[in-house]
Amino acid sequence: MLLPCAKKSQIQMKNPPSEKKINAPEMAGDRFFDGIDVEFIIHELKDPISVIETALRMLLERREKYGPLTAKQEKTLVRALRSSKKARGLMADLLEVGRADAGCLQCCRFNALAAIDQALAEALETTEPHLWETLGTTGEKRLGAATLDDHGIAVVCSASASDLELLQDENKFRQIVGNLIKNALQYRRRRLDITLGCYDGRIVLEVADDGPGVEKENHELIFKCYTRVNACSLSSRSSHGLGLAGARVMARRLGGDITLKAGRSTGATFCLSLPMVLELPLAP
Repeated sequence: MLLPCAKKSQIQMKNPPSEKKINAPEMAGDRFFDGIDVEFIIHELKDPISVIETALRMLLERREKYGPLTAKQEKTLVRALRSSKKARGLMADLLEVGRADAGCLQCCRFNALAAIDQALAEALETTEPHLWETLGTTGEKRLGAATLDDHGIAVVCSASASDLELLQDENKFRQIVGNLIKNALQYRRRRLDITLGCYDGRIVLEVADDGPGVEKENHELIFKCYTRVNACSLSSRSSHGLGLAGARVMARRLGGDITLKAGRSTGATFCLSLPMVLELPLAP
């Protein structure tokens, strides 16, 4: 039986709960996420997201089986597919950071410039979808220098690093570079400049943008989790504040570091320095 709804003014609570303001120090030892296995949750989320992504691809690529699409339907499915890829990429980021933090490294030989190109392509697809779509319609996108330059993006490689091979953790290297590129794409006004060099057995990768920049006193703060400094608030896009923090964790586990170069009046230049050969810890 349904009871008649009382008016809001007629509802009285006999013993209203007393309000207590909890200060941050009191909550520090009782954080909700402290007791949660984040890696387990990520693994549980991977399967449903993969199913969604596969279903979207089938609708887009197998129209002879599932029927034709209108232009509006295709646009909606493409946007949904892009979002699922972005979610999958974020989960991959978190897993790689967790593995790096736990000392789980996988060393292999790979071409540095090819890995950077792949990281750039993946970053463009999720961060600058309209630009990504102009680079091609189907199949592999070719990131030609002339095409990229038309859109304010330049990849410059020194002669010593053009055919450089690294003996490093390739997945983590791509994640680090991808996070730096996504950050630059998010805050740039027009320019994104990627420079690769090799010095004394180390590679040095600089990712520069012409955005609002970061005040010197915030150069370390931006590497903290969930942190966005005031200058970055000029961007109209949302940010979870995990990319740079995770990138630095991974870089340091690979024997390198990420720093923010000072001296520029506008924009920001992030510098990644890594040894060409990863030194794995000896087994006990």
